Amino acid sequence: MSAANSLAPCDIVVFGGTGDLAIRKLLPALYLRDRDGHLDDATRIVAVSRAGLDDAGYRDKIAAELRGFVPEDCHDTTSEERFLARLHHITIDIAGQDPWLELITRLSEAPDSVRVFYLACAPRLFGPVCQKLSEARLVNEQSRVVLEKPIGHDLASARAINDDVGAVFAEKQIFRIDHYLGKETVQNLLVLRFANALLEPLWNSGAIDHVQITASETVGTGSRAGYYDTSGALRDMVQNHLLQLLCLVAMEPPTRLDRDAVRDEKLKVLQALRPLEGPDVLRATVRGQYAPGLVDGEPVAGYLDELDGKPSNTETFVALKAEVGNWRWAGVPFYLRTGKRLERRASEVVVQFNPVAHSIFPGIADEFIAPNRLVIRLQPDEAIRLHLVTKEPGPGGVRLRQVPLNLSFAETFESRLPDAYERLLGDVVRGDPTLFMRRDEVEAAWQWTEPILAAWEQSGTRPKRYAAGTSGPTAATALIERDGRTWHEEDV
Repeated sequence: MSAANSLAPCDIVVFGGTGDLAIRKLLPALYLRDRDGHLDDATRIVAVSRAGLDDAGYRDKIAAELRGFVPEDCHDTTSEERFLARLHHITIDIAGQDPWLELITRLSEAPDSVRVFYLACAPRLFGPVCQKLSEARLVNEQSRVVLEKPIGHDLASARAINDDVGAVFAEKQIFRIDHYLGKETVQNLLVLRFANALLEPLWNSGAIDHVQITASETVGTGSRAGYYDTSGALRDMVQNHLLQLLCLVAMEPPTRLDRDAVRDEKLKVLQALRPLEGPDVLRATVRGQYAPGLVDGEPVAGYLDELDGKPSNTETFVALKAEVGNWRWAGVPFYLRTGKRLERRASEVVVQFNPVAHSIFPGIADEFIAPNRLVIRLQPDEAIRLHLVTKEPGPGGVRLRQVPLNLSFAETFESRLPDAYERLLGDVVRGDPTLFMRRDEVEAAWQWTEPILAAWEQSGTRPKRYAAGTSGPTAATALIERDGRTWHEEDV
């Protein structure tokens, strides 16, 4: 076991311990940390829910679920038995008035352990849970609380949640999680920029034409349609995931890699975003909603069908053009898009460099020399590709072709790439908030996003319809082509 990866003894209390997030993400991530020898023998995982299970019943449930969400080659009987023995279940109705005596008793057995309270429950419960923890005297200097997105549905509700949680926990104890920031390739973006002398001098408007950030999914809303209809793609993806990626691309070099220096620079980017308000919103944004279509050759329902025909203006697709108003990025557009039921599943950052200033090759005009392009693929198949122009082999003159230098993580590194939640849960236990959002970041993101929502509502227009299995509304293509550019659609 690597000492760098080992974690202090801790009690991890998951509110919503029988829910989808806990089953699909949190418990598999903790199992893999345990399998790799990172969890201390004294570490316990306590699930809190209304399910009425005892410890044995909860362990049986997780044993049945675990194999569906952990890679097949990571299963082994010894690790599973050790992990299941760490699990406990306590039945609590968070909205009820009963004292949390069983949880108090359980945690009092290890008063010196780190306490992680993971709120995998509805955001409206964040404040009440923290208040109950305070009343039960369960919060101490060794405590941390993890908040899942969304932090509110607008600026006012985000501030209210932050106030309620902040009344119990100090800011350094609050971990607002965005799992995109735990992805290996996202963290490699910082290394790529700040550990390589080749790129950082070119990371500005003098060398870069534009940046694209895409998070596309082939799945629909499915059983989450009811929840999703209160959110939409802008709240669900742009306000957090995509803006966080934009910050990492656009931020200035921090003085050091620590908990506040990185987040200070990200905040400056959010504050430098040019506001989109009123008529500017309709020119610079596109929202869409998927209709029935074909995905992987199979017919799928439209969004309204998943809502049982209920009318809705909720967007399942967003494309927008953002600008960072500072010296480094003046004149460089950032194109963001995200959507469900699209033709491919991909999360990526594309940095498009400027074309060559002049072609010296006879018969080859400037416009026929493809500009360099850096593609950072977050998922699936994490990779970094730098597209360069080279000469095709053979006699008879110079023929140019763009080819990629490929860094495939799976091919380059023999070790298993950890899931984002594995890394971030370890950072919570260590008390390292570098990859988590600070309160001022969350509120700055809402401050930029909220006028877009307001302008959409005031316009009275409906989202553009697009067939499932396509690349989204044609208006999104027009948005970028008006500027003489095209969306990157090539697979890495």
